Amino acid sequence: MSILDEILANKEKEVQHLREFYHPEERQTKEIRDSIFSSFQKAKSMNIIAEIKRASPSKGDIHLHVDPATQAKKYEELGANAISVLTDEAFFKGSMHDLKLVREAVSLPILCKDFIIDEIQIDRAKSVGANIILLIVAALPEKRLKQLHDYAQSSLLDVLVEVHNEAELEIALRIGAKIVGINNRDLKTFRVDLSTTERLTKQMNKENVLIIGESGLKQKSDVERMKLAGVKGILVGETLMKSEDLAGTFKELKLPLE
Repeated sequence: MSILDEILANKEKEVQHLREFYHPEERQTKEIRDSIFSSFQKAKSMNIIAEIKRASPSKGDIHLHVDPATQAKKYEELGANAISVLTDEAFFKGSMHDLKLVREAVSLPILCKDFIIDEIQIDRAKSVGANIILLIVAALPEKRLKQLHDYAQSSLLDVLVEVHNEAELEIALRIGAKIVGINNRDLKTFRVDLSTTERLTKQMNKENVLIIGESGLKQKSDVERMKLAGVKGILVGETLMKSEDLAGTFKELKLPLE
């Protein structure tokens, strides 16, 4: 069983628990209605989705005791265009409470970074202030992926559809994804290869699809490769969480796009 299989099996249990005990909270007031699609496409510098990530199966503990609100405020002040919050508890040691704290602290769009397999997770993410949800092509059958994609959009949420290879990209485009995240990390081996993004971007109309580069982006030269490939936004977690000079790291990663 792969780590993704383990995570999804655990998510099935979480969803069952939510169906029994979850009651929607009152929606947070800071709702960002403008899609990141247009703002990211028009930006003059690389858009950064700055991630709050306590741990991961591949890297272990990264910054276990981070204060999500404080970190989010730093990201906002330094020019982040959106914030991603890892909300999976069992494998990434995050929580929906982390997302709620971030929503109360900043006005940026927030991505709920989780393994979503059911509408109730989307409802919950929105209720605590998420503006964007993640759907992973490798985690869902195409029909279910389409259902959840359309449900999120009907709830006025952006959807970041994550792919790892050509076959997954074809599915993402078939279901109408307008925001596609290309993950450079192989889900089975955890090996990172930036050429994944360079290869897959050649198969997309970059005017109709907003491309987000994910994983392995640590320095200026990495971002330059993304820029040349037509990427307009990057999702950066570990590099920012471990940075001892956040201002310097942002300056290095936020390259001009023109």
